[in-house]
Amino acid sequence: MSRHPLVLALAFALLPVAAHAEDLLQTYELARSGDPQFSAAESSRLVTREGSVQARAAMLPTVSGDATLNRGLADGTDDGTNSRGVGLTARQMVYDHGNFTRLRSANALSQAADYQLDSASDTLITRTSATYFNVLVQLETLAAAEAAETALKKQFDFASKRLEVGLAPITDVHEARATYDSARANTILARNAVEDAYQALRELTGQPVANLRGLPEDFQPSLPETGGADEWVATAVANNPALKASELQLKSAEADVGTARAGHYPTLYLSGSYGDTTTWGRENGSSFDFSDGRGSIGLTLSVPIFSGGATQSGVRQALARRDIANDDLEQSKRALDRNTRNAYQTVVAGISEVEARRLALVSARAAYDASQVGLEVGTRTVLDVLTNQRNLFTASQAFAQAKYNFLQNRLLLEQAAGTLDIDDVQEINRLLTVDTEASLQTPPAQPAQ
Repeated sequence: MSRHPLVLALAFALLPVAAHAEDLLQTYELARSGDPQFSAAESSRLVTREGSVQARAAMLPTVSGDATLNRGLADGTDDGTNSRGVGLTARQMVYDHGNFTRLRSANALSQAADYQLDSASDTLITRTSATYFNVLVQLETLAAAEAAETALKKQFDFASKRLEVGLAPITDVHEARATYDSARANTILARNAVEDAYQALRELTGQPVANLRGLPEDFQPSLPETGGADEWVATAVANNPALKASELQLKSAEADVGTARAGHYPTLYLSGSYGDTTTWGRENGSSFDFSDGRGSIGLTLSVPIFSGGATQSGVRQALARRDIANDDLEQSKRALDRNTRNAYQTVVAGISEVEARRLALVSARAAYDASQVGLEVGTRTVLDVLTNQRNLFTASQAFAQAKYNFLQNRLLLEQAAGTLDIDDVQEINRLLTVDTEASLQTPPAQPAQ
């Protein structure tokens, strides 16, 4: 990227101004505080955790109070009798099997919510890195497109001059002009892609981000210091937060089966109440006023006898839901095994791909330079030069894509294994040493307000 400062200046001119340069780590910190999707995951966790509080509340005492005020009427007229009363009622579970199983289910879901938030945090890292790397790829693509447009303009001018002196056919001019016009269109599309990539980053962070750091051209990829695919799969099965959440969801579904079966079991509750009623008024010309305070305490045993088959149906429904959760867990394990192995193989292959793309770029540059010299001495045609220029553009784009795909796949492998954390972001961030701000010859244009 640093080889094309004018191209980067044009790219950044398309963007709103950011206060300072942003590397991957800073961008992730912005995303963690500004991404609405992650914020929703945090709120969802809080919602689920309240289920445990509510399930526990069903096992604790409940106390309620009431107050009444009555005025006696007879045939629509005041009969002189009035009353007021206050009451207090308390109820405490002694035994209710359904409440115990509901609490176990809610606790399992609460723990699953913690793992789901961990999974969302890992996904935020990979979403941020993918969006960040896409900006860098589009910047390098724009740089290559600008370089190709400039070179093809020279070829078109060269072919036109050779035509004027009778050293080239008109077909060379037409071919050069068509290729040059195509390169101009590619540059326009590349500029739009850069702008959209930056907007995607802003959508993630909630604020403008510019002057990103990128990889140097001599970047050398390497494997993480860990064993082979089997070791990565074993780590994933032990640590992947999404899989842990699925295991706890199955545990919750098993507890729900117990809750459904509890419909067959008796329940025992302790209850107590106290009430004080005061009555006053006049009767037969005399006034009266008296109070009556009463209290009671007792046990209530409820034994279910017949519910029209609803309890049996609820048990069958809970069993089916447990089976669904079990099948989902098994599918998650198989998918995790496959995805982890594929991520590992992709990282291994990425090392060879980056090197192969680098050599392809070197060869494409050499071929283009040689065709330029050949054109000048008459051993190559304009068509040869144009073909090599297209190959050089394609090789530049493929090399940029391969470099950043490798970094992204490393993070995806760590995510699958359940070991992705801020240290991995910092490690990748240390590889991004090219400061695009230093490549700018002019500051980005101020956006219209």
